[in-house]
Amino acid sequence: MMKKEITCIICPNSCGIAIEMEGNEIKSIAGESCKKGLAYARQEIRDPRRTVTTLVKVKGGDLPLVSVRTTKPIPKDKIFTAMAEIKKMEIEAPVNINQVIIPNVANLDAKIIATKNVLKA
Repeated sequence: MMKKEITCIICPNSCGIAIEMEGNEIKSIAGESCKKGLAYARQEIRDPRRTVTTLVKVKGGDLPLVSVRTTKPIPKDKIFTAMAEIKKMEIEAPVNINQVIIPNVANLDAKIIATKNVLKA
């Protein structure tokens, strides 16, 4: 039996969760203090996902960069693919908060949106 220890990132409690697996089957989960932690542990073992936050270059803006994020978590093993696509981007100012920068990053059905306004210089 394989044991894996993770820290839940769903809320500030940061519960330490112990997961026992036999092959691909979860045998037990312990240490979570709520249902959200239990759901997080199951997903983290089967299909780990993360929301990506980063920066995109801005031409002609009052700031040289704009902060961006994915609109939903993407598979952890696809983060570098998504980042390679994001890194190639350079957009023109002005940029508005929630503006879609990439409509379908790395074909993952997730958008890249601005999280800040950047005015035209």
